Amino acid sequence: MKIGVSVESTNDLGNELLEKFNISVVPFDITLGDNTYKDGEIATYDIFKYVDETGILPKTNAINDFGYTEYFEGLKKEYDAIIHICLSSGLSSSCGNAMRAAKEMKNVFVIDSKSLSTGIGLLALYACDLVQEGFMPEEIAKKVSERVDKLQVSFVIERLDYLYKGGRCNSLQLFGANLLKLRPRIIVKDGKMSADKKYRGNMVKVVNNYCADTLEEFNTPDLTRVFVTYTTATKEMVDAAKAALEEAGFKNIYETHAGCTIASHCGGNTLGILYFNDGNKQ
Repeated sequence: MKIGVSVESTNDLGNELLEKFNISVVPFDITLGDNTYKDGEIATYDIFKYVDETGILPKTNAINDFGYTEYFEGLKKEYDAIIHICLSSGLSSSCGNAMRAAKEMKNVFVIDSKSLSTGIGLLALYACDLVQEGFMPEEIAKKVSERVDKLQVSFVIERLDYLYKGGRCNSLQLFGANLLKLRPRIIVKDGKMSADKKYRGNMVKVVNNYCADTLEEFNTPDLTRVFVTYTTATKEMVDAAKAALEEAGFKNIYETHAGCTIASHCGGNTLGILYFNDGNKQ
């Protein structure tokens, strides 16, 4: 049986990994003013430029039921079964639309990642591992679903104005953060984003402290693979994250750029480390 693994363009794996693991992608639509683009047709730079000029966040448009039906039907011409991993249902209606479309089709399994960015990517790569190991699609869907709650997905951000524009923090929080130069950690829990820890100082120092805290708190990592994913970042920021992950013993450290979804919510100089937290305690 030929099994395909599929994601939306919110996965942030990058073209090299998508091609290496033969993962199919269906793009979201991104609307900037009067213009609508397929995710991937514009860069994060275009997002930041648009927000700087207008003060308005772009809109990401969920794929509807019909769009998923067409997409899955196209994949079924190549594959006998499809494992599709969605952006969190807590962040988009797209997942529910995909599930409704899949109900009308045979051997299409839709999984709510309860995550975003390379959190979705980690689940997709795990699904690819299971395909290579010879598991049947029902087993793959079950195993991938069971690992959803084992994801550690978080980012540290330099500024709160994007979260404020998106209604995820109020003006008092924005003022206080700017006054004290606070850099919050955004963590994905139960399918939604929230801020917990806060850091101060330059972003290299912030990244060092963020990585140390996250690795200490989520201290049972699967060391197979980890992502350093960012919208924009200095080399020093990326190097600091990689050094922390190398010291923790991760075998494969992937560096990827966050796409339009993270860029629209968090802005520039946003960096995260993402991994499965179901290995052995360090």
